[in-house]
Formats: sequence, C-alpha cells, structure tokens
Amino acid sequence: MSGPADPPKTDGTTRPPAGALRGDCADCFGLCCAALPFARSAEFAADKPAGRACGNLRTDFRCGIHSRLRESGWTGCTVYDCFGAGQKVSQVTFGGRDWRAHPETAPLMFAVFPVMRQLHELLVHLTEVLALKPARSLHGEARRLRDETERLTALAPGELARLDVGPHRGEVGALLLRAGELARAGTPGRKKNRRGADLMGARLKGADLHGAGLRGAYLIAADLRGADLRRADLLGADLRDARLGGADLTGALFVTQPQLNAARGDARTRLPEGLARPAHWTPAAGD
Repeated sequence: MSGPADPPKTDGTTRPPAGALRGDCADCFGLCCAALPFARSAEFAADKPAGRACGNLRTDFRCGIHSRLRESGWTGCTVYDCFGAGQKVSQVTFGGRDWRAHPETAPLMFAVFPVMRQLHELLVHLTEVLALKPARSLHGEARRLRDETERLTALAPGELARLDVGPHRGEVGALLLRAGELARAGTPGRKKNRRGADLMGARLKGADLHGAGLRGAYLIAADLRGADLRRADLLGADLRDARLGGADLTGALFVTQPQLNAARGDARTRLPEGLARPAHWTPAAGD
C-alpha cells in the first residue's frame, strides 16, 4: 500500500485489500521459476525453457539469490507478480501436491499456471471496478463477471489447461473500458485518448495527464517525473524504466504491481491505494 506519508485518497477509487490476489511465494511451488520460459537479456541472466526449473530454485521452492536478484542480472524476476495464481494452483487446484514429490503432475501444473494467472489478473481489475464509485452503474455486471471468473478458477486441472481465456477476457475488457470512461468523465479538462500511443522515451516531465487515456500506451523509459497522472487510465501501459519520481498516480486506473515494479520511482511518488512502493525505488528524491 502507499507509504504512511501519503495523504488519504478521496477520489472514490479506494481499493480493498488485494488478499489472495497477490503472490505469496511461501504457499507456491516455485511455479513462475519452473513453468515459464525466459531468454537471456537485460532482464534475465540465462536462457530457460518452459517446464524446466531455474537453476536458482532451491529444493524448498525458494529462490537461492532472492536478496540479490537485481545485482545478479535477474531484474525480470523482481518485476513479476502472479496475482496469487501460484498459491491457488499449488494449494487449491492441485491440493498441495508439489511437482517434485509428484513429478507426474508437473506438465499439467505448468500448463495450468499461466491460465490461472490470466484469470487472477482479471479478478484484480474487476475488484477495482467494484471499488469505483463513478462506475457504480456497472457494478452488477462487474459482480457477474467476477463470479464467472471465480468459477473458472475452480475448474479441474485438465479443464483449466484447455480453457481459452480469450472470449472471457474480451468481455471483461469491454467492461473495463466503460468503467474507465465513467471514472474519467468527471475530470476537469479531460485529455484526449492516447490509447496505444508510442511514447517511448517521451519527455513528459511535469506533464498534466490528469484523467488521460493511456491504456496500452508504450511509456518505456518515458520521463514522467512530477507528472500529474491522477485518474489516468493505465490499463496495460508499458511502464518499463519509466521515470516516476515525484509523479502523482493517486486514483490512477487499472495500475498493477508489476507495472510499478518495472518503473523507476522515489519516495515522493504517490501511488494508487493498495499498491506497494517497490523496494528498489530510490528512498529520496531522484528518478
């Protein structure tokens, strides 16, 4: 959640605690470290195919270099969040049977994990819609979609592995679009929609982006220091290395923890309710 120095949020976008929709590695069988592939790059120090455990994964499913991931070339790991899908698959879908003690479960478990992660991400956004007072006219539909999403997360492993999330994601996406429009409608001088805009490296220091439509925008390495991003719609925006020092994201819409983890902020950055200040952000005025 936001730091203790942050003022209370009063714009009607307060989020309930994330609870089960936040990764808990202590209850997971290291699924993101085994099920997912990654390629050697600036974010990962080595190649790894899907279904093969990372060499840093210990036998107790903890990371052997967790405290020094960033300096060891594994920044991609510090950005990632499964939205609670890891513990759901580990403890509920597979009833606490881990893939090392029960290797026959590994292929199916690894196939289910990315599907569950998509569903949990949808639950995160639907939960936010239900906390948006300006979108109260959509709350009934949001509850229906949330209940349907929860039902899908409870499917048997084989059904989950075969599930095509696309149609359901499309239906939820349409609702999120409408909810975002309603939430931004009352913003004085609302900015034009920059949906999907290429703003890589853009110089937006101190920019007035209050209520801007930035969903899907490419903001990689953009300079957003001191920018006003209150109630901006940032669904799916790429914030990798975006400079958020001193920026105000109070009430920003559909921001996720991985987006913040990938950005660069400082102690002055004001966050949406319910999201944590990444540990690698500078403690004082900086980026």
